[in-house]
Amino acid sequence: MSREEKQKLGNQVLEMFDHAYGNYMEHAYPADELMPLTCRGRVRGQEPSRGDVDDALGKFSLTLIDSLDTLVVLNKTKEFEDAVRKVLRDVNLDNDVVVSVFETNIRVLGGLLGGHSLAIMLKEKGEYMQWYNDELLQMAKQLGYKLLPAFNTTSGLPYPRINLKFGIRKPEARTGTETDTCTACAGTLILEFAALSRFTGATIFEEYARKALDFLWEKRQRSSNLVGVTINIHTGDWVRKDSGVGAGIDSYYEYLLKAYVLLGDDSFLERFNTHYDAIMRYISQPPLLLDVHIHKPMLNARTWMDALLAFFPGLQVLKGDIRPAIETHEMLYQVIKKHNFLPEAFTTDFRVHWAQHPLRPEFAESTYFLYKATGDPYYLEVGKTLIENLNKYARVPCGFAAMKDVRTGSHEDRMDSFFLAEMFKYLYLLFADKEDIIFDIEDYIFTTEAHLLPLWLSTTNQRISKKNTTSEYTELDDSNFDWTCPNTQILFPNDPLYAQSIREPLKNVVDKSCPRGIIRVEESFRSGAKPPLRARDFMATNPEHLEILKKMGVSLIHLKDGRVQLVQHAIQAASSIDAEDGLRFMQEMIELSSQQQKEQQLPPRAVQIVSHPFFGRVVLTAGPAQFGLDLSKHKETRGFVASSKPYNGCSELTNPEAVMGKIALIQRGQCMFAEKARNIQNAGAIGGIVIDDNEGSSSDTAPLFQMAGDGKDTDDITIPMLFLFSKEGSIILDAIREYEEVEVLLSDKAKDRAAILKGKMIPSYIINSNPEMENEEQPSSENDSQNQSAEQIASSSQEVDLVDQESPEESSLNSHPESLSPADTDNAASISPSEQNSNPTENHETTSLDGECTDLDNQLKEQSETEEDSNPNVSWGKKVQPIDSILADWNEDIEAFEMMEKDEL
Repeated sequence: MSREEKQKLGNQVLEMFDHAYGNYMEHAYPADELMPLTCRGRVRGQEPSRGDVDDALGKFSLTLIDSLDTLVVLNKTKEFEDAVRKVLRDVNLDNDVVVSVFETNIRVLGGLLGGHSLAIMLKEKGEYMQWYNDELLQMAKQLGYKLLPAFNTTSGLPYPRINLKFGIRKPEARTGTETDTCTACAGTLILEFAALSRFTGATIFEEYARKALDFLWEKRQRSSNLVGVTINIHTGDWVRKDSGVGAGIDSYYEYLLKAYVLLGDDSFLERFNTHYDAIMRYISQPPLLLDVHIHKPMLNARTWMDALLAFFPGLQVLKGDIRPAIETHEMLYQVIKKHNFLPEAFTTDFRVHWAQHPLRPEFAESTYFLYKATGDPYYLEVGKTLIENLNKYARVPCGFAAMKDVRTGSHEDRMDSFFLAEMFKYLYLLFADKEDIIFDIEDYIFTTEAHLLPLWLSTTNQRISKKNTTSEYTELDDSNFDWTCPNTQILFPNDPLYAQSIREPLKNVVDKSCPRGIIRVEESFRSGAKPPLRARDFMATNPEHLEILKKMGVSLIHLKDGRVQLVQHAIQAASSIDAEDGLRFMQEMIELSSQQQKEQQLPPRAVQIVSHPFFGRVVLTAGPAQFGLDLSKHKETRGFVASSKPYNGCSELTNPEAVMGKIALIQRGQCMFAEKARNIQNAGAIGGIVIDDNEGSSSDTAPLFQMAGDGKDTDDITIPMLFLFSKEGSIILDAIREYEEVEVLLSDKAKDRAAILKGKMIPSYIINSNPEMENEEQPSSENDSQNQSAEQIASSSQEVDLVDQESPEESSLNSHPESLSPADTDNAASISPSEQNSNPTENHETTSLDGECTDLDNQLKEQSETEEDSNPNVSWGKKVQPIDSILADWNEDIEAFEMMEKDEL
């Protein structure tokens, strides 16, 4: 883009700002916000309540304060000077109104501090603001003291709201009864409060903000290193246990990294890196960012994303992780091109979930940072699109109106203050050259409201202890977490096409249309070209097929847990035609898998240990088989267990006398499931349990799957077969080592202990330990989660796993690697070497909340009980963990899943 065009677009941004700011000053000031459709100001109490949205309004001329430093960035220094005088003359911070602590901090306190920062800068330059004597800082300090009573909690987390005049809890305050706050609300204070302390020398503000951050860090879920959305400010218990990078959590992560940048405290960077590792491990499913459950991070908590996550690519740029930033940003841009704006929420297949768009600036923010990092003019074109859409669809005679519905283009009578504070700032900086700005923007850091705080604060009034000695940090084996800020010249060495190569596979992510039309395909066939490989014909053991995949830019990746992942990179294809063939192959594979999965779903089964000293208390969630005795139609199978020899069960058993009349234990691998079943059945076994050979696998973190046949007639198999992951299988193996004789019950769902123990001598502590559970059936469904379509995700990322097709943590369809060679084929029936038209997926069982929500309580109790008895630190002979503790764990998970269901509804 030429300098002339950039300058033209920059001038267009200035004109748009003048239109918005001028109409606010003319029609709304001193009200908090402009109502652009009715050309009047929005005053709290004089308009119908909008609920929590109105908590940002405090009768303190919000839009004017929020716009102060924007005026300086846009080189409107005279207007800035006039605006500061108006703030000092007209704004009253002592109003009897209840406001959001979070919104007041980022918008008003941040706006005053940003205005002060640039006022002293202008004063030092000697032309403007010569009369200024820290008046904005004194107002900020006054406001800071008004917010401090909100921190009067045992945890140090602030109340979500406060009365500017009366504080907290007083009868006239009309607030102070809340128990919950969002993580971002409590964790987005450190920049403004620390800056206030550093500017004034009053350390109390930084101390309170640090205490809140410390508490959130200590309350993170230790196994996943994730935090929930809302937390009880008194007890520290997580109220909403879903976790993402969007609404409710977003700026908590942002402020950890930026607090390190501004304050130079290593502990903030350590915390951010720990969280970032968890985000990239569980939440990031490129190019998507999907919420998960903090206790079960492999389970997606919802199948939609909210618009606030659009800030995250910009934060990734600040961290130096450019590739996923480019991917997510490109996905968001494709959504914008489809709907003109980013809907408040959209599904994983990019349909509108919530249709509003309140002119949010987060996408413009990420666009600016990506352009700064890459220098790619593509992002200038993105910014140009944003400008055009704002003028075409949101501009009205009295300003810019929020979109009520992006699908219809209808407007809402609101123009939030953040639109002037952030949107025009980032758009102007995107097109401005260094000489267009009257100060060096690199000397400042942006708050979450895009207010500017000077970096020299890191060495000013530094009285706070830099190290939080009470915190523990996980060791991260990742070279990405270096202690230096990345140099963009190193990130992009002489490769201006780097960003483009990452964006290219995502060009069709939203409409999911195959680039090549049917006519072109038919023409290629008529011209004698060889038809491309179709998903229904693919065999993972066929070398010719693997070579075709390579030509199409599709590669096989062997994952740590033994699975194989298909990934397509269009730029690695032999030609553009081959790349298009690869794209269609991936989409066909996803559709085929989705169709077969729907056709062959089976519910999970249960393995219940009924012998002494367990007496039915241990229930293990088991995967079903597509062959053998159907436990849902026949009576359960009960018997003692015995290990087969050979343990893999792939040949005739050498110890038939040991398994005769018993349930045989066999290890997964080296042959087909059906072959194992036939071998133990021929030896006289009455059932079989296949134990995963992938050490450490668990139903806690992985979705169960059903064992498929071998592509042949399996009617000869008449015994029940179930599958256990390694963790669950080790419980039975440990019990055998401890007690030798272990009896189990194979059934469609766990049986109550009264039936199991009928006619047996029962120890008194078993009878008395849990009376309310005696008659409770415990369904064994492990994966009642909200499953997003594998097609939706994989077509976005062009990444296909050949295992766990419905696995929430994977972005597409799956099959076990044992399908790759004749000698190692313990897989789903589909990709066996003997089948030409094979099913390319191993069928993994998952159920949706819609169908099985009534079983959640019992399922989670069963799982918790399983985990308790699988703890290696628990002696098998001792009395179990107190029932109150177990119930507390169950209730926590039950509440979380109920919240997930409620969110989806």
